[in-house]
Amino acid sequence: MMPTLEAWRFTLLGYQVGLAQPLFLGLALVGVLLGVLALLKAMGRRTRLSALIAERHVATLAPGVSVWRPAVQGGLYGLGLMLFGLALAQPQCGTKSELTKRRGIDVVVALDASKSMLARDVQPSRLDRARLELNTLLDELKGDRAGLVVFAGDAFVQSPLTSDYSAVKLFLRAVDPDVMPQGGTNVGAALKLAKQVLDNADRGSKERVVVLLSDGEDLTGEVREATDALKDAHVQVLAVGVGSDAGEPIPVYDRRGEFVDYKKDSNGDTVITRLDRAGLTAIADATGGAFFYQPNGVAMGQVVERIDQLQKSELESRVTVRYDERFQLFAIPGLALLVLGMALIPSRRRAA
Repeated sequence: MMPTLEAWRFTLLGYQVGLAQPLFLGLALVGVLLGVLALLKAMGRRTRLSALIAERHVATLAPGVSVWRPAVQGGLYGLGLMLFGLALAQPQCGTKSELTKRRGIDVVVALDASKSMLARDVQPSRLDRARLELNTLLDELKGDRAGLVVFAGDAFVQSPLTSDYSAVKLFLRAVDPDVMPQGGTNVGAALKLAKQVLDNADRGSKERVVVLLSDGEDLTGEVREATDALKDAHVQVLAVGVGSDAGEPIPVYDRRGEFVDYKKDSNGDTVITRLDRAGLTAIADATGGAFFYQPNGVAMGQVVERIDQLQKSELESRVTVRYDERFQLFAIPGLALLVLGMALIPSRRRAA
């Protein structure tokens, strides 16, 4: 990837001017050096010619040889390259204010961070697959606001609604089932909190969505109440299943992250966790949403297609300052100089 520099902004004669890509000034410097080298080469050539042939015999012994034409050609190339470098640096002069409006919907992601999400029936684990799904969603959103609710036995807001997707990704990396304050899985509490985040949003959108990333195991039974509230508020739940129907034991790790054993129940039997496809489908259907599942791939692409079909609302309006581009003042003369340089024949002898 090409390195970049921050744009240069300054005031000249009362005008706001700047360079959007100052890195390309290096190309302008190369053009200047090329012109100087052409001039030095021409002077050296004239000196060598004068040392071999007397000035009065040059026209007779070296007809058509031009000392200055190569210098002029090199100068044209150098000056043209310099102007092209200035054009690529995107010179700007003058500003104008514009009102920009951002349209989209509000999306709250409810992410399951219970111990069952450590199961490895999908690689590398259910939680890592859920992170991949959420990162895919954030990469595909266009102008929408996204928030993150994390839940296990209880739910809490990990990230409020924001259009800064990089901040949501930062909060996502901090999710860890081992530090959840309460064990178990409470899907209903997560859905209620997601609705609260949407209801408290400033200038909320007309269309609102909750994206549920979970294996679907619910141990508290608050789902019906939560889905009824979401349905009344016209909030769809788009559920993405993470896990497998066959099931998998839940691994237990020590503080160093090394595997110790599989989770046991009160009778000492290994706990097997399975994807509750039917439960997630019921949640989605109860709110007018849909269930998505891709055992060997990423299902979030289908979720994004569903979101793109929803009606967008104006979420934010702001006044932005745009700089007037002036690169044409350098690009057109630079092209003309390069064409002249190609048309100029360095020697009359070569023309003959």
